[in-house]
Amino acid sequence: MDLLAQCASRINLTAPLLVEEAIRRGEAQLTAGGALAADTGVHTGRSPKDKFIVRDALTGKTVWWDNAASITPAQFDVLHADMLAHLKGRELFAQDLFGGADPAHRIKARVFTEYAWHSLFIRTMLRRPAPDELKGFRPELTIIDAPSFRADPERHGVRSETVIAMDLSRGIVLIGNTAYAGEMKKSVFSALNFFLPAKGVMPMHCSANVGADGTGSALFFGLSGTGKTTLSADPQRILLGDDEHGWSEDGIFNFEGGCYAKTINLSAEAEPEIYATTRMFGTVLENVTIDPVRREADFDDVSKTENGRCAYPLHYIPNASPTGRALHPANVLMLTADAFGVMPPIARLSPEQAMYHFLSGYTAKVAGTETGVTEPQATFSTCFGAPFMSRHPSEYADLLGRMIARHGSDCWLISTGWTGGPYGTGRRMPIKATRTLLTAVLTGKLNNAMFRTDPNFGFAVPVDVPGVDSKLLDPRATWKDKAAYDAAAEKLAGMFEKNFERFARHVSKEVLASAPRARAFAD
Repeated sequence: MDLLAQCASRINLTAPLLVEEAIRRGEAQLTAGGALAADTGVHTGRSPKDKFIVRDALTGKTVWWDNAASITPAQFDVLHADMLAHLKGRELFAQDLFGGADPAHRIKARVFTEYAWHSLFIRTMLRRPAPDELKGFRPELTIIDAPSFRADPERHGVRSETVIAMDLSRGIVLIGNTAYAGEMKKSVFSALNFFLPAKGVMPMHCSANVGADGTGSALFFGLSGTGKTTLSADPQRILLGDDEHGWSEDGIFNFEGGCYAKTINLSAEAEPEIYATTRMFGTVLENVTIDPVRREADFDDVSKTENGRCAYPLHYIPNASPTGRALHPANVLMLTADAFGVMPPIARLSPEQAMYHFLSGYTAKVAGTETGVTEPQATFSTCFGAPFMSRHPSEYADLLGRMIARHGSDCWLISTGWTGGPYGTGRRMPIKATRTLLTAVLTGKLNNAMFRTDPNFGFAVPVDVPGVDSKLLDPRATWKDKAAYDAAAEKLAGMFEKNFERFARHVSKEVLASAPRARAFAD
């Protein structure tokens, strides 16, 4: 079946036409300010357990199968044929787009969708080709997004009626029984995570910005809640992007042409640039409560989900880069929200320590975030994005280590978590202190500071930084109960060691030597 022919005149429609179509078809509603609001039904987030990769000659020895479920080429063929038969005669939309701002390393993606608002979403999130680049466009990755299609677990070899299946050899992604639009963009990211390392290009789940003069670019790795989007959104610097980037021999580049920000408790006071986009035409509001009369968004209402989102073109942010590209990063920052309250607000990492913490991908859940969580719980998501890592994490860590060494990037660990005690006893690290420390890093001033070696984690911690209470720089000094701090520090160090056992045989002795060591402290 020729899906492109089935799309008729609904190919590469622009935002105004897609908004009209979405409203005409009853898929979404226009809100005050002009944003388009849509709901995704049962699935208000990704379905990682329903993601499958075809195991074949290309992927058999390359994919990290401990992190990915597999199906056979024959099962995929049946699934593909059944999905095409299901879509026969339906109105479809198509977008031809790029994943990647660097022409040498981007992937050409053609995305077919059942919903007009999905077509607007993916057109917003990926990079939009210039008219002359659309001539003779030949996709390297084809995504078929069919929320109305339900998989048959027995027939298709999958887990449930929901499916995200990738055939990397043929460059085809099938998405069924979920209207969560983020599955499309993450499928592109997963494909780039598979193909780029073979070209010596590092794919990264991180935000990035660069100095106003085009120098001093920085990468911000971090899991949800660590401040990745907030800290990279500096009005004094140029934003490259908030989520996915690549690092090649020519520098760093954004994979996307838009941003996909969480809207929970979003306000004009705290995040004015992002808030402003929610009142712009062309922005997509996903699972956000809308007043039925005034058509105003209520970002404090989480009755639908705490994962409400807004998708908007990158150029809606005033200081965004038009090219999405920058020189090699001067600084690589890894963010963690340490709810145990034992990590310093900033530490300098050696290249080996950077690889260790990159593979660890540490942050912490706090009490009350999930049922049954009554005290801080360590969370380790390797490479700061385990669900999207198609290859073994050690491949990405090795590549990151080589890039850091080759281009002389400085590496830092920043804790935006708790100080003076764990969550429930201490307080959240003051954002003003974090921003002051970050500015000292990005301006190079922190390189001239005096450092001490942390006795438990082994990294270098500044002793004094102008504008920051020196007591904050020594976590133990902020605790009233020093013995409780010692116990918490040893506990966390032990968690790091336990988590890293799975990577021990894949890394060098130097990286292993960078591991925290549980030990007692003396007053």
